[in-house]
Amino acid sequence: MSSTFNRWRPHPWHGIEVGPDAPSVVHAYIESTPFDHVKYEVDKQTGYLRVDRPHRTSSLPPTLYGFIPRTYCGACVGALMGDDLQGDEDPLDICVISDRPVDRAELILNARVVGGLPMIDGGEADDKILAVLEGDHIWSHVEDIAELPSSIVERLRHYFSTYKCLPGEDSKVQVGPGYGRDHAIKVIEQSMADYVELSASFVEES
Repeated sequence: MSSTFNRWRPHPWHGIEVGPDAPSVVHAYIESTPFDHVKYEVDKQTGYLRVDRPHRTSSLPPTLYGFIPRTYCGACVGALMGDDLQGDEDPLDICVISDRPVDRAELILNARVVGGLPMIDGGEADDKILAVLEGDHIWSHVEDIAELPSSIVERLRHYFSTYKCLPGEDSKVQVGPGYGRDHAIKVIEQSMADYVELSASFVEES
C-alpha cells in the first residue's frame, strides 16, 4: 500500500496537485462528458459535483470538460486578454480530446496542453484550454493546436458560442480563434499565479 495515500477525499480544486509536469502536462478534473445532457460543476464549498443546469439546446460538449486544479481566473488571466478584463473567478477550464469515449465524470486524468480558445463571457475572461489525453493512441502525437483537425476546434468554438442561448437570443459570449500551445502555457501560468494570490487572501482572512 502506498505511504502517500489520502485518508480523506481531497477537494478537487484545492486538494489535487496542478499536474505532473505543469504547465505542459496538467491534471484535469472532469465535470462533464460528451454524453451529458446536464451541465455539472464542482460545488466550491463541498467539492462534490452539483447540477449546474440542463443544456438549453441539443448541443452537447464535444470533448471531456472540466478544470485544472489549483488554478484561478483572476486579474492575471484577465490581463492576458486585454481591455482591462477580469477573470471569471473560477478554476481554469480545460477540454480534453481522447480517442476512446469516456462516459463518466468526476475523475482525474493527465492532459497534455496543445492550445486554447479565448472566450469572453459576460465581460469576463473565461479561457478554454485545449489538451489531449496523455498516452492516447490516436492523439498522443499532437503537440500544438495547429496539428488538430480544424473541425474539432470549430466544433468547440461553436459549442461555447451557443451553449447558453436559444434561437432568437443575443449571445453574451465571444469566442475568438484558437491560440497555440505557447500562449496556452502562459494562460495556465497566470492562472496558477492568480491561485497563489487567492490562497494568500484566504490566509489573511483567517
